[in-house]
This record gives sequence, C-alpha cells and structure tokens, in this order.
Amino acid sequence: MTPARPAADAAETIASLIREVADFPTPGVAFKDLTPVFADAAGLAAITDALARVAACADLVAGIDARGFLLAGAVAARLGVGALAVRKGGKLPPPVLSESYQLEYGHAVLEIPADGIELAGRRVVIVDDVLATGGTLGATQRLLRRAGADVVAAGVVLELAGLGGRAAVAPLPITGLHLI
Repeated sequence: MTPARPAADAAETIASLIREVADFPTPGVAFKDLTPVFADAAGLAAITDALARVAACADLVAGIDARGFLLAGAVAARLGVGALAVRKGGKLPPPVLSESYQLEYGHAVLEIPADGIELAGRRVVIVDDVLATGGTLGATQRLLRRAGADVVAAGVVLELAGLGGRAAVAPLPITGLHLI
C-alpha cells in the first residue's frame, strides 16, 4: 500500500500528469485527459487518499459511470466500505431506479438497482472524475436521495470552475481536487 500523501500533493500531481488535447471533441475545446493521472501509481494513490478524506464520513461510495467506478472502488477499499456503480441507462437488469437529465446536446439517464441494495438511511458520498455543468452529479444526487440515501458530499478529481457545476448542485458540499 502506498503511503498517504498530503491533499495539496494531489492537486500538484494532477496538474503535472493531466494531458490537454486541443480541439477535442469539437474545435475550440481543450479536453483535459485524466487517463495519465489514473495510470500513474503515485497519481492514483494521491487521488484515492484525497477522495478518501472527503468520503471519511460515508458508509457507501457512489461512482458515476464510467471513470467514477474506478475512483469509487479505490476509495471504498481504502475506507473499508461498499461501492455503488451509478450506471448509464440500459446497462442494468430490471428493476431499476432511473433519473433523466439534460445535456447540452440532448438528454441522458442514470440508473441504480431497485432491488438488492438497501440505500435508505445510508450516508453516501459521490465521486467522479470531472465536474463541469453539474448535470450528471445533480442527477446522481437526486437518484440516490429518491432511493432514501443521505447524500452528504461529493468529490471530483477535476473541477471546471467556470461552467457552474458547483452552483447547479448546491448546497451539496463538493471537493474538487484540481480546479481549472
């Protein structure tokens, strides 16, 4: 097991490893690729440690499809709690609980199992890779609360602060490890 690193170290590590891809997915967009951060052992350890501090009060860590699964599993293992995968629509067998939400270019659906996992009264922290406009995080929060969970906080690796995501899910406490 890698020793814990200070929270400030997580931001520095992310900044040093993130890859910027010009004009992706459309011209004028500078895509922030976290793949090199996740593939680096020290980078993944720094992120896991920092998000585990955010989720220390939780008894379940929910990760949003798909990179959030990686984060939720690592954080939950570090804390000794369970992990829940919040899936894109159509990926789970019925019955499911689902939540639709708007995207800039259409709509999307997130789902969790309606059977087999008792969420009522559980303290849940949501983790994901990026917070942009807050649509996906907001839909996840609504979905979990409808299932009876107490969503207490969220943690993201990268926050695109200028896109208003934090305001879209207020008053949920959010920790962004690296702000752009």
